[in-house]
Amino acid sequence: MFYRSILTTTSGLFRGGIAIVRNMSAKGRYQIYVTRSDMPESGVQLLKDQCDVNLWNQPSPVPRAELLKEVAGVNGIYCSLTDKIDTELLDAAGPSLKVVATISVGHDHIDVAECKKRGVRIGYTPDVLTDATAELTLALLLATSRRVPEAIYEAKTGGWVSWAPTWMTGPGLAGATVGIVGFGRIGQAVARRVKAFNTERIIYFNRSHRPEEKETGAVKVSFDELLTQSNFVICCAALVPETKEIFNKEAFEKMKNTAIFVNTSRGGTVDQDALIEALKTNKIRAAGLDVTSPEPLPLDNPLFKLSNCVVLPHIGSATIEARNTMSELTARNILAALHGTDMPAELK
Repeated sequence: MFYRSILTTTSGLFRGGIAIVRNMSAKGRYQIYVTRSDMPESGVQLLKDQCDVNLWNQPSPVPRAELLKEVAGVNGIYCSLTDKIDTELLDAAGPSLKVVATISVGHDHIDVAECKKRGVRIGYTPDVLTDATAELTLALLLATSRRVPEAIYEAKTGGWVSWAPTWMTGPGLAGATVGIVGFGRIGQAVARRVKAFNTERIIYFNRSHRPEEKETGAVKVSFDELLTQSNFVICCAALVPETKEIFNKEAFEKMKNTAIFVNTSRGGTVDQDALIEALKTNKIRAAGLDVTSPEPLPLDNPLFKLSNCVVLPHIGSATIEARNTMSELTARNILAALHGTDMPAELK
């Protein structure tokens, strides 16, 4: 635990004419709690240079009871999407907490309204993981449509006896209609990439209106139109109340029975039981998932037993470059908030 008993007023930093009171260590340094020991070191080191940093000592999510204990009196929390930042945790941290920064673009694990009510600033990491997630989306789309995991299994287990004209066939992207649900940074990056595969048409559905993407020729349509017209349906939408389980039984029934569904956003956008039923009954051809609910997915989950479903362990942003940049941005968000300056990426 940190030594947190010394309170000091720092000269030179005022907000609205009122001196900022900070909870510091005996060395006069800010107290930061990092919720995992395996956060990329580049960002953690930036914090260590200026702050006293305490890390959970395991490369796994910190247990809730431990998290509530360790955040008491800290000035900043460096967290991930596995850490629930809610009223209980904010109460445990107390009034010294100035900033919560997550190493993710998604922020559905943070009670944004409660943080704002308490004056706790929130940092996140948009933009820097866009290319990495878009790349993974395409990799998952191709692996699912071209049945790569199935083919690898057959090659390793003796199923490959000769070349066969209809064996291991799957739909191609050329000439296909691709529908993208959620047309923010990642959705647009996916659109630019699928265009290179000579797709016939790219359509998208978004909660708010966006100009058609000139670079891809993507056309905005209704959700129902997207479901009924698309050969490939890709979910890139943020998890908000309007998108929770937007892919439900009714949605899967509207999709083509030859359609392939890919989700690299959040597991909560899908009614997972409805997806399992759609795959089992061939209401849709296949699914590729980088996100599930819960995470990790229990080993006895039916999705793992379906040959027409590819499941990845939430690795959308997992390039070395992206994760290092995300870590550094998280640290800079924390430092800027503590110094009362503009954060590089603040959730407003």
